[in-house]
Amino acid sequence: MQDFIKINSKDNVAVALADLTKGSTVTVDNEAVTLLEDIPRGHKFTLVALKENDDVVKYGFPIGHVTTAVEAGTWVHTHNVKTNLGDLLEYSYTPNVTPLQNREKAYFDGYRRENGKVGIRNEIWIVPTVGCVNSIASAMEKQFASKVGGTVEDIIAFPHPYGCSQMGDDQENTRTILADLINHPNAGGVLVLGLGCENSNIPELKKYIGEYDENRVKFLVCQDVEDEMEAAEALIDELVAYVGQFKREKIGADELIIGMKCGGSDGLSGITANPTVGGFSDILVAQGGTTVLTEVPEMFGAETLLMARCESEELFNKTVDMINDFKNYFTSHNQTIYENPSPGNKKGGISTLEDKSLGCTQKSGSAPVKDVLKYGETVKTKGLNLLSAPGNDLVASTALAASGCHMVLFTTGRGTPFASPVPTMKISTNTPLATKKNNWIDFNCGVMVEDKPLDVLSEELFQYVLAVASGKKVKAEEAGFHDMAIFKQGVTL
Repeated sequence: MQDFIKINSKDNVAVALADLTKGSTVTVDNEAVTLLEDIPRGHKFTLVALKENDDVVKYGFPIGHVTTAVEAGTWVHTHNVKTNLGDLLEYSYTPNVTPLQNREKAYFDGYRRENGKVGIRNEIWIVPTVGCVNSIASAMEKQFASKVGGTVEDIIAFPHPYGCSQMGDDQENTRTILADLINHPNAGGVLVLGLGCENSNIPELKKYIGEYDENRVKFLVCQDVEDEMEAAEALIDELVAYVGQFKREKIGADELIIGMKCGGSDGLSGITANPTVGGFSDILVAQGGTTVLTEVPEMFGAETLLMARCESEELFNKTVDMINDFKNYFTSHNQTIYENPSPGNKKGGISTLEDKSLGCTQKSGSAPVKDVLKYGETVKTKGLNLLSAPGNDLVASTALAASGCHMVLFTTGRGTPFASPVPTMKISTNTPLATKKNNWIDFNCGVMVEDKPLDVLSEELFQYVLAVASGKKVKAEEAGFHDMAIFKQGVTL
């Protein structure tokens, strides 16, 4: 097992893969470096002396600059490294697009819907239009659980606090995301549960849902009935009968849409788990499938790498708008654009936003960018898509589900139990986390530092995704976790 890694030949720092002690000597590129301090796992140490304001180079790119002169073997982190990033930037389109070679077609066992869409779960979803009926929706999930059976895999309520007392973009976001979930093919059937007096009432929401199958989507306004539980049971029984008709069948992996997200990152995220997901993404895209990368604030500092992979200048301009719109969102609320990484990120070894972003974008692999989606917009183009959403784990993962993703791959160095409306696979960056939180972690990329090659691990992840798409439950599903969160930006009345 390696004790450290120099990621790129241009780097002037290396990353500890295990806790390293002061006074020990490591050899990098045939040069001996004596460590002047203890270096925690995931943290960086200098390979050469740096003068004040010299760039710290990791992944082959500057991740900030040192605030004071340092000798070789020095621990460099938040105490002596600062970001190089500013506010709005000028960008130019300098394409560096490399198409992927096609791969032999792979398959999974999924559900073909009557409208032609494909799902990887056959569930009944209870979607409240407004937070006022959250408790009723949750009570229905519990009371009707005994009706699950056969190919009806689950009955799930998705409570949320919105749907009324909202204005402008917030109200649009709520209606759009709810409509996206109602139309999601992982739901074989949906009960839309309204109160009756809310802004996002059922008649209003139907404008966003568009055409729907009356056998698949049922509506209940609680104020219109004497006993909402009794009325709901009759509708649920109809949905159970309808959903129970669907059977798994062989479907090409080119119809999979997989979201990619990270959270609780550490210094190994950009070395193990994120590159593995990037390798997976390239495999799926080469199959003709689709992956979606989001969390725009964690693209800051690495955005030019994604811009160069845009297939056209039109997509480049959409990416520029996506980045700048998010920066303007921060400044409009008098917030610092680069107030990142989080305390957990820093503890894990990430020093600046560039450090975090260059690791984060490893999840996109090397495929060309095929489309750029607004928040709440659904996937229309196969291949790698970029999706506008914040870095918040629940909001971004819900946005991925709403965009049409069948599953979310979530890499983490710290661990988290949360879920999203679709299967949310937790992928650890390090083996100690996978061992300690085995009840959370589905796939361990920590074995990469134990000499498992990236291409082998990416292929193993691809096969694991096919298994989950074919019905294998991830740990969050086994625990019964299903979460959702909608992006809130403005005023609450």
